[in-house]
Amino acid sequence: MSTQTTQNIPVPSIQDWNAELYDHHHGFVSRLAVDLIQLLNPQFGERILDLGCGTGYLTYRITAFGAEVMGVDSAATMIEQASQAYPQLSFEVADATHLDIKEKFDAVFSNAALHWIKPPEAVIHEIYQSLKPGGRFVAEFGGYGNVETIVNGMNQVLEEAGYPSHPNLNPWYFPRISEYSTLLESYGFQVKYANLFDRPTPLDGGSQGLRNWLKMFASCFFHEIPVEQHQQIYAKIEKKLRPKLYHNKTWIADYKRLRVLAVKTSD
Repeated sequence: MSTQTTQNIPVPSIQDWNAELYDHHHGFVSRLAVDLIQLLNPQFGERILDLGCGTGYLTYRITAFGAEVMGVDSAATMIEQASQAYPQLSFEVADATHLDIKEKFDAVFSNAALHWIKPPEAVIHEIYQSLKPGGRFVAEFGGYGNVETIVNGMNQVLEEAGYPSHPNLNPWYFPRISEYSTLLESYGFQVKYANLFDRPTPLDGGSQGLRNWLKMFASCFFHEIPVEQHQQIYAKIEKKLRPKLYHNKTWIADYKRLRVLAVKTSD
């Protein structure tokens, strides 16, 4: 993630990742991407890299097809949790923009991770270098317009509370299909499939779902806000967004996902 500082506004260099909170209240992240494994189409004996593996659930699911899978994530808390849950698998802490892995893989798989990692060019370069010729890259992550309603509502409340939003505080990269496909092709990939789609996503936790989501995924926006003010601000965000996103006692996040399949054309 880029960590430039502008006009004394601090930019968090890393998202706070609570692995327990992730597993207990955000299991939908992995559950909703199980069908992404079908697009990956893992084969017996293949070596696959799970980039941004989180707590390892999908890494484990891929091994059911007979592939050997290595999971990497930049968050040590996630890797620790994954290693405890699936001790038979290989997990490592790694930076996707500077992978230090000598081996070449038949495929690189990634779910719900790439929108966290900047610059995207560095990530694509590392993925390309990690693949064998003809190897495939399969990913799903936040696309253009992802959680736009949540972000706009959160920024409005923060501004009203005296904490105006600043672009440097936003950790996410949500590209259009054309933008990301062009990047992939510029690094030597052939894009076989790309789709940007709406996926309204029920958040776990009932009435606490949005608050849990903010704590898990938007904590960087609250770094400079005194902790004693967080609950009051969360409540104001909930009040603003309730008419649009709260239905039948469940918060529905306005997710938009970009799903891609690309093939490395040469070495």
